[in-house]
Amino acid sequence: MDGERSDRRREATSGHKRMPGRTGVHPRPLVCLALCVGLSAALTGQQSDPARDRPVFSTSDQCIACHTNLRDETGSDVSIGHAWRATMMAQAAKDPYWHAAVRREVMDQPRLQSAIEDTCATCHMPMARTTARADGNLGQVFAHLEGLAGDVDEGAELATDGVSCTVCHQIQPDGFGEHASFDGGYRIGGPDDGNVAIFGPFDDVDDGLRRIMESATGFSPTEGTHVQESELCATCHTLFTTGLDDAGQEVGRLPEQVPYLEWRHSSYRDERSCQDCHMPEAAPARITSVLGEPREGLSRHAFRGGNAFMLRLLAAYRDELHVTTPADELEEAATQTEEHLREDTARIGGLDIRFDGAELFIDVDVRNLAGHKLPTAYPSRRAWLHLTVRDQNGSTLFGSGAMRPDGSIVGNENDTDPSAFEPHYAEIAAPDQVQIYESVIVNHRQEVTTALLRGVRYVKDNRLLPEGFDKRSAEADVAVRGKAAEDPDFVAAGDGIRYRVAVERDVEAVTVSVRLMFQTIGYRWARNLDAYDAFETNRFLKYYEANAADSAVVLASAEAQHARRPASPN
Repeated sequence: MDGERSDRRREATSGHKRMPGRTGVHPRPLVCLALCVGLSAALTGQQSDPARDRPVFSTSDQCIACHTNLRDETGSDVSIGHAWRATMMAQAAKDPYWHAAVRREVMDQPRLQSAIEDTCATCHMPMARTTARADGNLGQVFAHLEGLAGDVDEGAELATDGVSCTVCHQIQPDGFGEHASFDGGYRIGGPDDGNVAIFGPFDDVDDGLRRIMESATGFSPTEGTHVQESELCATCHTLFTTGLDDAGQEVGRLPEQVPYLEWRHSSYRDERSCQDCHMPEAAPARITSVLGEPREGLSRHAFRGGNAFMLRLLAAYRDELHVTTPADELEEAATQTEEHLREDTARIGGLDIRFDGAELFIDVDVRNLAGHKLPTAYPSRRAWLHLTVRDQNGSTLFGSGAMRPDGSIVGNENDTDPSAFEPHYAEIAAPDQVQIYESVIVNHRQEVTTALLRGVRYVKDNRLLPEGFDKRSAEADVAVRGKAAEDPDFVAAGDGIRYRVAVERDVEAVTVSVRLMFQTIGYRWARNLDAYDAFETNRFLKYYEANAADSAVVLASAEAQHARRPASPN
């Protein structure tokens, strides 16, 4: 297990009580795996600057009432509410891996529980946390989750509605792209002349529709094209954590997830925004089912990312997790997520195969099609190459990177030994060598860890780079780490790697197949929870063990055959 942690299993005590309901909201019934954002501010007792007035939020059901049953001119369903409720944005507060990860950090640093929960709630329970901070309190996590099992109070309603409509559409553009806006540094507006501005990209809202919305919700539709800027997403998807030593002292700062900074260092910054890829525009469609007129530029609120695995866990265990989204909608979202991963993230550019005496050489070209590193965001994610060589009879001659049913990768040192990790390779010549594109964290003792509040730096980061990314000029927060930094074939938009395989002289031809695999939760990131005997960690491990065999997605694949040329006559 992690070097800084005892091998014995530890018990957790909650000690939480449900908080009373808040005021100043419109109560209605109804990730992103970001952990412990902005911890340094909470540790020093700093409070976020309050908005002009106490923030006003509404749960998503009030928005869904009018922003659903929508079809574009091609007949496709583009309902905003139904698309959103089957996303990880909507389920941010109900993600069981996030629950387990927060509990693990609290058990490691029990004296910091209040600060940890407050910062972890910033982007997973933003409405409840923003309201709490405006009242001079800290955000909570587990008290709100416990509220789901009993009489749900107003705070729990806001908390468990996740990254809801009235969060993103109330964010002000102040300080966009600046460091102060990161780590959940979004600014929420306040009441103005009796109504609250709710931002959208359109500037010609009909007065009748405006009055209907203001009367029904208290929110006033207001033009705000900044909701289409990448910097809006960056407020929660650019996160730094504070590394602590054994005494709980700050010893480092880790760029936990920075897809926005990766995007900004790529050519995509001048071509496509986050929303262009993750919220693509629909054909002309109404944006409301009440007296709506067809408009151009409606963004689909599907928020396609990479977490099909978690969407299926949420569907399978929806009753235990108090998920209200129908299971079939979550399954459809998972299927569409897999389609997005297969079509839009990567490809195998080609296989160059040749025999040279008793050796076979295979050059593989892997291309990243995304506008950020691949994989990106939360460091539990990994991609890897699974390559197989078979002879003319179908017998396997060589294999690298096969996945076991428990979610581990054959040959990966880290899956076998938590203190080790697989390096970046320019050439692979043995079955126990695997090309894994990942980030690996170490603590202040330079021990490999999956504890974010122990992490001080990346000892390896060879995640595939986006187009236009110059690894030589990259700032430290997005730098390539480890052997990939010196690999001349590891460049913008991809990686070239050679496989060298010993073959007998009687091998006349080979078939080579290669797949680029992807997991959102790598084996070690799950199994390191074993040492923590708590409800949340035990529950997630139960889910993981039952579903690990289906935890990977094939992003790209290629296959080629090659025959040995007969020897030339003397």
